[in-house]
Amino acid sequence: MDTLVSIRNLKKTYQRGPEKVEVLHGIDLEIPKGDFVALMGPSGSGKTTLLNLIGGLDNPTSGEIEIENQRIDRMSAGQLSQWRSNNVGFVFQFYNLMPTLNAQKNVELPLLLTKLSASQRKRNAEIALQLVGLAERGKHRPNELSGGQQQRVAIARAIVSDPTLLICDEPTGDLDRQSAEEILALLQSLNRDHGKTIVMVTHDPKAADHARRTIHLDKGTLAANGSGH
Repeated sequence: MDTLVSIRNLKKTYQRGPEKVEVLHGIDLEIPKGDFVALMGPSGSGKTTLLNLIGGLDNPTSGEIEIENQRIDRMSAGQLSQWRSNNVGFVFQFYNLMPTLNAQKNVELPLLLTKLSASQRKRNAEIALQLVGLAERGKHRPNELSGGQQQRVAIARAIVSDPTLLICDEPTGDLDRQSAEEILALLQSLNRDHGKTIVMVTHDPKAADHARRTIHLDKGTLAANGSGH
């Protein structure tokens, strides 16, 4: 299987007042195309930092991050922003939807950076909403949708540009168990049926069970690689 993400000797240090805190200590990791990886570990283990580095939201202190043969650790802020909009879809714990926009307009937001016409943007948003099972809810605003439905809109927004990589930070952290199961089944389907490579941070072992494999972080190092399913 082709490697999508290749990480070598990745380190991340933050300056907190007078002291330096090393969050990641020389991580080596390969994620094949089409994988679904759950990142687990105690609070402060570095999993969200690692997720943000893979998604190009942050820069490493040292080490290499190569995604589809592109060294994103060498990119300028402008290049990284362009790379993210072309290659990565983000799903967050609290949906991050615009409350004044309906579901369809929320899903269209990433497409405003493209050369697509208004009618093409609308069509692509409708297709993405259909894919997440919300074709009938395009005109509803976030406050007219349940938490699970809002997260589906957020996933539709993440996939509307057809990114190679989906980055999910605690995507079920704010949901009841049934809604969480539905969102995880949707992510599994995007991975299995649509070839999306997914990296998901979660505290929930039941959520991690939906991934193909689980990677455990502990104090900034990889503890063990689970084989997953």
